Amino acid sequence: MNIEHPQVEIKIKDGGTMLLELLPEKAPLTVDNFLKLVKQGFYDGLIFHRIIEGFMIQGGDPSGNGTGGAEENIKGEFSENGVPNDLSHERGVISMARAMNPNSASSQFFICHKNAAFLDGKYAAFGKLLEGFEELDRLAKLPTNANDFPDEAPVMETVKVIKE
Repeated sequence: MNIEHPQVEIKIKDGGTMLLELLPEKAPLTVDNFLKLVKQGFYDGLIFHRIIEGFMIQGGDPSGNGTGGAEENIKGEFSENGVPNDLSHERGVISMARAMNPNSASSQFFICHKNAAFLDGKYAAFGKLLEGFEELDRLAKLPTNANDFPDEAPVMETVKVIKE
């Protein structure tokens, strides 16, 4: 069976692009929420506010500091929250960030720079990078302060649906 997966492109201001394939069969609520926000233009102009080389890059916070999100939270689609999701947090996988509450995911997401299987079952992985690994590497190498905030935060100029 050939499943058509939605694709989303993240264009970095003064940088490259990353093309993501979303996997609704792994995390349908998460994919729906992400696509809804993308279509609203929610992510356009937001930054990657947390960067840890060898781990991940995180963005999607309208406050720009890791404390904000969209208006609604969604159920965390991962095994520790009673939802089967076998998508492993490998290099290039996109997953939802959240607070301690397993159902606190909203708009913040992260893209794994390297394999991070220790996150499996604890966070809702919902897609993977198809193109733009060189841009992921470039962003992951940006200088940061002691709180992992980049010295010059990369801006998501546009985030748009390429294929539904």
